[in-house]
Amino acid sequence: MSDFPVSITTQDSVISSSGEQVPSFYESLLDSLFDGVYFVNSERKIQYWNKGAENLTGYPASEALGRHCFDNFLVHVNDEGCTLCLDGCPLTSTLSDGKLRVAEVFLRHKLGHRIPVFIRVAPINDASGKIIGAVEVFSDVSLKKNIERRVGELESLVFLDALTGVPNRRYTELKVRQAIQEFEQFGRKIGLLMLDVDHFKVVNDTYGHEVGDQALKALCNTLINNLRAGDIFGRWGGEEFLVIIYDAGPDELETFAERCRILTEETSIPLKGSKLQIQISVGATLLKSGDTDMSVINRADALMYKSKVAGRNRVTVG
Repeated sequence: MSDFPVSITTQDSVISSSGEQVPSFYESLLDSLFDGVYFVNSERKIQYWNKGAENLTGYPASEALGRHCFDNFLVHVNDEGCTLCLDGCPLTSTLSDGKLRVAEVFLRHKLGHRIPVFIRVAPINDASGKIIGAVEVFSDVSLKKNIERRVGELESLVFLDALTGVPNRRYTELKVRQAIQEFEQFGRKIGLLMLDVDHFKVVNDTYGHEVGDQALKALCNTLINNLRAGDIFGRWGGEEFLVIIYDAGPDELETFAERCRILTEETSIPLKGSKLQIQISVGATLLKSGDTDMSVINRADALMYKSKVAGRNRVTVG
């Protein structure tokens, strides 16, 4: 199949008095963009390659024009690392069905490094409406990705406990308020557990704070790995932890609280010639009409204290 005529490179070119070809208005316009722009015909052969494409990829037009995009010299891949030029190419799909497409992918610069780009693909039609090619516009989103990564780092600093890596009190308080809203608006059954490590002061005084820190980390690893998807586990302060359990009635609440207690009891810290067993006291309650964030937290805390008074290593539901 012959190449389709691209107006900016053929019909609109101007020949100067010296005989040199002067770029058309449209070609000059596209070359002024920071975005990369290229056209392919129905066989995916590259017909146009603007200055933005040169700058973003490192490939001059002389090395891109006439090549097929499936030659894979840009090696487009998605977030999962799948090579799109071989499977799932947005440009190929648009050539097939004529639909507009957008995607975030990674291309390989001529020098070898990866660049995240946002691509937009549109079909090129002839006068009869037949698809004769496609245009892809791609933008460098490195700055956006860097900002997203930095925001993620800042969120970690704000909302994660430095020692254990689980959500901290600030984050957990926000989730309790959100849970109350869901309970009030949708009647969703939600439970709250307050957990406290038994005899934690004795552990620190006897074995040192390093062992105490290991005990807290072990507890967190045990419970985080056994939560259901969607449940929230966070450090409330010191050796206290709070769990928000969604879609749980009275029986499920007690069963889950007992499960946390048993799993913790089976967790231990290796010591020289022995091991330190971890135990917790648990207070468990369901959200009730009229609850505020502090009323439900205080109720769970009071129930946990009852477990302490009753002998520790047990669950009290109320």
